[in-house]
Amino acid sequence: MKDMQDAGCVVYFAPEYPPLRLPRGVNLSEHLTIENSPVLFGCRTGICGTCRSNVEALNGGRLDSPSEDEISLLSIICPGNPAARLACQINITADVKITPLRKDEYGL
Repeated sequence: MKDMQDAGCVVYFAPEYPPLRLPRGVNLSEHLTIENSPVLFGCRTGICGTCRSNVEALNGGRLDSPSEDEISLLSIICPGNPAARLACQINITADVKITPLRKDEYGL
């Protein structure tokens, strides 16, 4: 029987993009494009904040914790939002739901 960890993870998007199955452990930004996701990317290195999104691990899964640099930027661009992450900094370790945040949703 195939090990379930080899089955990969599913990335769900809100609102209207079909889910993607990605290998476990890959960096999300390396697999998302304007054609397959609603997430926009600028720098893809975690310094611009363009890819800010609400991210929810599903089915009891867990994602790696954000780095200190990511936490610092999110405290400025998404203050008080514990679900906010930079999509470019996420390594997929669980099924996730991603909802991009619009500029008007956090007051910048």
